[in-house]
Amino acid sequence: MARIAVDAMGGDHAPLEIVRGSVDASRHGIDVVLVGDEAVIRPILDRFDADLPIVHAGEVIDMHQDPSRALREKRDASVLVAARLVDDGLAAGLVSAGSTGATLVAGAFIIGRLAGVSRPAIASIFPTREVVVDIGANLEVRPEHLVQFAIMGSAVAQVYLDLDEPRVGLLNIGEEPGKGRPLERVAFELLEKAETIHFVGNVEGRDLGRDTADVFVTDGYTGNILLKTGEGTARAIYRMLLEALQADEYQGALATLSPAFIELRERIDPETTGGAHLVGTEGVVVIAHGGSSHRAVDNAIRMAAEGVDRGLVERIANGLDGAGP
Repeated sequence: MARIAVDAMGGDHAPLEIVRGSVDASRHGIDVVLVGDEAVIRPILDRFDADLPIVHAGEVIDMHQDPSRALREKRDASVLVAARLVDDGLAAGLVSAGSTGATLVAGAFIIGRLAGVSRPAIASIFPTREVVVDIGANLEVRPEHLVQFAIMGSAVAQVYLDLDEPRVGLLNIGEEPGKGRPLERVAFELLEKAETIHFVGNVEGRDLGRDTADVFVTDGYTGNILLKTGEGTARAIYRMLLEALQADEYQGALATLSPAFIELRERIDPETTGGAHLVGTEGVVVIAHGGSSHRAVDNAIRMAAEGVDRGLVERIANGLDGAGP
């Protein structure tokens, strides 16, 4: 089992929830190394009767610091030390619930980008079992970047959705060719010519969950709005459904359907997935939500380990190589 380096100091509930989630993951058979302040981490491990390896890091990059500046000024920050473990071959993957910007910088500049990758991107697996990329790493992109996102998102779908030939759709304001901004119009033409992906044309936000495409490709600005709108809508519908079922005539049915509602809540809960992949780097990088609980951290580490074991980085590299210059 490949070793996963975990930024123990990153996140709203660090280090307690991060360490606890790491202990849970280790008990599932995953090789975890914690990176952070050893004097703080060791007592937490003792509390959970665990003995995980620790690599000491004496600094932390908080959510409000400029990531590029922190890369120069806080070389002993936990996320950067964890990234160097991956770069040095001492770990195969990195998980952090800390600053997304810092994790992006650590992935792109310490672990490094794969050959030919212009912009690493963030790929998220939605509860509808579809991959959306990019969801926030790149607010402004060029058409050729969207082609790379399609290749990288296809690799994620192969690994986590068990699809041999994922269908790729370009997120747009209409299905017809010629729709959208110049970005989407040019990207459409490039995607049609790309031989290493299965492009099915333009898709709309309403196509999520309709079995139209397996990978939705867009810029990070649009993708982030899609992600957060989807999360909010799912929570709102779930709450309204429960409110509607509080009527007396539904109480018997509600008790019978309780397991189904628990399963639905589990499915739409972002913590079930644990995090999103930073794709395009030379190691597996999973970005967990800043508010991650130990459950989310456990799932994020498991996601990283699966990506390593199933060759996510190699699949991306092969796809990019096959696409040519």
